[in-house]
Amino acid sequence: MATDKELSDFLTSVEKRAFKRTVYAVRSDDAALDIVQDAMIRLAEKYADRPAAELPLLFQRILSNATMDWFRREKVRAAVVQNLADFDGAGDGGDDAGADLLDALQALDGRLAGESAADAVARAQLLQAIDAEVAALPGRQREAFLLRYWEEFDVAETAAVMGCSEGSVKTHCSRALHALAKSLRARGITP
Repeated sequence: MATDKELSDFLTSVEKRAFKRTVYAVRSDDAALDIVQDAMIRLAEKYADRPAAELPLLFQRILSNATMDWFRREKVRAAVVQNLADFDGAGDGGDDAGADLLDALQALDGRLAGESAADAVARAQLLQAIDAEVAALPGRQREAFLLRYWEEFDVAETAAVMGCSEGSVKTHCSRALHALAKSLRARGITP
């Protein structure tokens, strides 16, 4: 059974990564914040009696389910809005919020203090390019990529969170890596 401190420490350690992952999925900072908070509350309410070692996989699964629930609700809302728009002729605009991939690099302690303005601009442009390419990946590829390389889950854990086979995770990750490498090379970005 996880102690209150272990649960609190775990939630603190995953909140920023979970938020970024969710922003990539839903493209809205506000919606992502709501989804992550709901997932954290569900974990604390329903699974606080589980061992601390089980919390990462449980949380990722809850977060994935909460994200899918959000998409289902949005689909229903869109249908309702569309049906109402048929009556009054009004449309509904979308919210397309961006996210900064690897923003933690911008907060590295001390290492960036001596950075020139040109280096800072180049680094910011590089991060924006990477962010755009990760955001452009198909949903399942992006999810597998973020779980494997951002959350640092192994193949089995990623498969459990995504609800698919380990082979599917490997395929999604491979395709994501190839697509990212190709698109970044096309932008002139090489390792």
